[in-house]
Parts: sequence; structure tokens; C-alpha cells
Amino acid sequence: MFENLFKSPNADRIPKGQRLTNGFPIMTYGDTPNIQRQDWQLRVWGLATEKTFTWDDLMAMPQTEFTADFHCVTTWSKLDVKWQGIKVTDFLKYIEVEPQALHLMEHCYGGYTTNIAMEDFVREENFFAHTLFGKPLPVDNGGPLRLVVPHLYAWKSAKWLNGLEFLNKMQLGFWERNGYHHRGEPFAEERYSAF
Repeated sequence: MFENLFKSPNADRIPKGQRLTNGFPIMTYGDTPNIQRQDWQLRVWGLATEKTFTWDDLMAMPQTEFTADFHCVTTWSKLDVKWQGIKVTDFLKYIEVEPQALHLMEHCYGGYTTNIAMEDFVREENFFAHTLFGKPLPVDNGGPLRLVVPHLYAWKSAKWLNGLEFLNKMQLGFWERNGYHHRGEPFAEERYSAF
């Protein structure tokens, strides 16, 4: 009965093993790519009609504001992060993906990759973010563009995004090849690989 007196009002939003942070910790591997918006491109290929988008192409798409919780596999969580960007479901209207595409590989400047299943990618709450708390997305947080997938750990929200390769089967990306779970759902504590 008394345990509810001490329970955080946001406890149901914080996965087991996570702790809240007030700041926005910077987690990265290797050098931080610094890509200017005028030089940035997003390439789509694989089981999709190949196409390359410029920054202006992206800005011409419908823009949406988002508020989402953000969970890092390194055990920190940040609630109510405010972003602006393009819904994945809106972006998909600009490309042609073949029906046999069941997975995709996110490619990033700097050579980083991570995989995601199509069923996790095409959710309504996922988006490509270019703005964080009303300001252009800082390079340390993945600017100029990152994918944000709120229902999975943050490594699936790849920073410095520059490519989407559509695949007919799962392939492991950088972190998945190095011991992280192939899916990464925080509330299921899918931190590390079972392979």
C-alpha cells in the first residue's frame, strides 16, 4: 500500500534498469562526422527504387513536431524530448519499396550501420529528426539528420543518417555484430545479443 506513495509518476515510462537524466548525454563511437546541410544526402537503395534526397528535398516534405521518450542502452532515459522532422510514414510516400523488403539497414556518415525490421520502421511515431528543442539538431546528437525510433533503444535511432538499404532478410549492423541485440526493445531489456 505505501509503495505507491514513493513511486515516481513517470515510473511506467522508465524501463527496468534505466535511470533518468536531465541533460542529453553524448554517446558515440569513433570520430563525429561534421556534414553541412548543403552537402548532406540521403540515399535509398536495395529493394526500393534507387533515389537520392538533398536537404532541400527533405525540407519540402511535411514537417511535424514530436515529443517522445528516449532510452539509451547505456541505462539512461530522457523523457519528453521535443523534436521536429519528417514522419517515416510521410517519407515512405516519396519512395517505392518492393513488397519483399522485410528489413532495412540504416547507413550513416562515418561508416556506422544498424539494422531494423520493416515492422519496427514503419510505425506512425517514428521520424527523421532535424531539430531538437527548437534548434537545429547538434552534430553531437546526430545532426544534421537522425532517425528516431522511440520504442527501441537509441542505437536504432541512428545518428548522421545518409542511407536506407532495403533488404529481404535481417543483416546485422555495427552494434549488432559487436554484441548488441538485433532488435533492442527497452521494456523487454533487449540489450545484448542472444546469438
